Formats: sequence, C-alpha cells, structure tokens
Amino acid sequence: MSLKSKNSDAPQSPPPDLKHNPLATRLLEGASDNELACARAFEIGKKMSASPAEIGRTLDLCGVRISKCQLGLFGYVPHKKIVKPKPSQDARIEAAIRGGLADERLPCKTAWDIASQFNVPKMSVSNTCETLGIKIKPCQLGAF
Repeated sequence: MSLKSKNSDAPQSPPPDLKHNPLATRLLEGASDNELACARAFEIGKKMSASPAEIGRTLDLCGVRISKCQLGLFGYVPHKKIVKPKPSQDARIEAAIRGGLADERLPCKTAWDIASQFNVPKMSVSNTCETLGIKIKPCQLGAF
C-alpha cells in the first residue's frame, strides 16, 4: 500500500485488493496522517450506505486508525481518552444504561441510542458509564 508521508494530507492509495472499492477510496480520502475521526468515518459510511462493521473492516484493511471516538474513549492527544466520570442529572438515563447492558457492558450502539432517546450528547452517556464503572464495548467500528 502506498502510505502518505508523515504530516501529509495527500490521500493514500488503497491496497491492491481494495483498489476498486469505492468505500476504501472515500475513507482514505477522508484520512489524514493515517487516521480518520470516528465521526468522519460514520459520515462517509452513511453517504456510501456502508454498515459500521464494513467501515471498520475496510479501515483495518487500509491500515487506517480510528481517532476521536465520539464517546471519548480513545484517539485523543495527549491523553488517549477524554471521558470523565460525571453522574447523570437524569435517573432515567442511568436506568436505560443499566437496562442496555450485555454481558455487564454497554454496547457502543446502545450508548448512541440512549443519547438519541434522551437528546443528550453521546459523551454524557459515556461520562455516566464512567461514573458507574460500566465499560462500553463493543465498538460499532470494531476498534474495541
């Protein structure tokens, strides 16, 4: 695969087996320094009618890392994660989190759904999970 030089914003070329894959091409065009922000990955995926799992697999095959998780769990410099313990102001959100657990963890997709249901930022849900000691996993893109 042709990688960008450090600090270059020139798009990479897809690996040979993905050379004719429009999703790979668009994701690589959106990447900078071999990274693509979570929000941008979802934006591209939506435009390309690609599932989160397909986006994640394609990024892996292209050697592009996901950055700036929308839940604040990874991909931030210099501290890696920016999520902080903060109790919810709404007991219904905590109840929804506890009700959404699978194997004692909250799936990323469920965290997003809870944020949408209560019209709060995604980070509010992850901050509440942090307070409750609940891990968010699995990631929709397969990052964790």
